[in-house]
Amino acid sequence: MAQSIDVRGGETLAGPSTHPLDNAVWAALTGPHARFAERLGRAARYPADVYDVAALADPADPAAWADLGTLVGPGTVVRIKPVEEVPSGWDVIGGGLGVQLVDTALRAEPAPEAVRLGPDDVPQILDLVARTRPGPFLKRTVQLGSYLGIRHRGRLIAMAGERIRPPGWTEISAVCTDPEHRGRGLGTRLVRAVAAGIRARGDLPFLHAAAGNTQAIRLYESIGFTLRRRSPILLVRSPGTPHGTRPL
Repeated sequence: MAQSIDVRGGETLAGPSTHPLDNAVWAALTGPHARFAERLGRAARYPADVYDVAALADPADPAAWADLGTLVGPGTVVRIKPVEEVPSGWDVIGGGLGVQLVDTALRAEPAPEAVRLGPDDVPQILDLVARTRPGPFLKRTVQLGSYLGIRHRGRLIAMAGERIRPPGWTEISAVCTDPEHRGRGLGTRLVRAVAAGIRARGDLPFLHAAAGNTQAIRLYESIGFTLRRRSPILLVRSPGTPHGTRPL
């Protein structure tokens, strides 16, 4: 049975967070995922081979940006969310708009055909990710939570798992299916199975998608997720020249 939850959230972040999902990466890195955190003051990030993203306690606080600059070093490119504007000296070199959806009516249930994936499966996982491009997945991302997969004749053809863990919540991520095996509902079965594990430990599932991925958003809404908020994701470069590099 789906739990009744508050799904309200602003379109963008403007000031300190009032809900763990408003600044989910920061809430995770200062909470259940603190063991992964590389942190300095009011800035934190995951290790670059785990999940290449950073967060600020308050994106409107110049001191938090100063901490991030010191943490990552001069002239370093970093992905950060949710952020609308950057201080003087920082360069925006890319970005996009993402959406956040939360479980309000999902039927969570195990998938008997799914197997648990671990470090030994990383080569197959990375191969599937390269074929399907579900979003960032790196060599140690599998350490962030439970990942489930479905194989066909020994080859990994679908997977889904857990990524960000703010207090009380767990993000379902890396949902992907090999193009040759789509249309069979494998991704949906894995989402339901991952969600079952999340609920079993007392957390609530949520997920992110690119705002332009309307097909995925419609699918998630059809199985019981509700759109909570939209927020930007920026790729930024810290002020200064990288160490060991001569300015032009």
